[in-house]
Amino acid sequence: MKNREITLEKTSIRADKWLCATRFFKTRSQAAKACDGGKVRKKTGESLKASTPLKVNDSICVPAYENRCHRDILILKLIDKRVGAPEAALCYEDKTDPIVLEKAREEMKERRQNRASLGIGGKMSKRDRRVWEKAKDGNRSFF
Repeated sequence: MKNREITLEKTSIRADKWLCATRFFKTRSQAAKACDGGKVRKKTGESLKASTPLKVNDSICVPAYENRCHRDILILKLIDKRVGAPEAALCYEDKTDPIVLEKAREEMKERRQNRASLGIGGKMSKRDRRVWEKAKDGNRSFF
């Protein structure tokens, strides 16, 4: 007789595991840090801890575009292994207004261009940060 694995549909999964598996964060530790830092919230407003169990049809808010906006996510399927982007997108429904996402995307793009125009690439050194802050304070249209 062959050994057959019985796969049961999970009823809940840790928040950090699901956020990493659905590609909202690159690593599980980043997801846990965001949860514990209060950046990931339930739709009711309470913040999630990394160990908070998520269930199907839960609504959560996840930070997007360097915390410039939050994406309203409805959980459709629970997975615990990281999968490709097309497959991950089937596990949730994004209820965020597209106009808000586009505005945040443009702000982030503009900020990167401003940093590039100052010759700052990658992580800023202490000196570069001071130059950047001085330019930002002197010109309010910098952002």
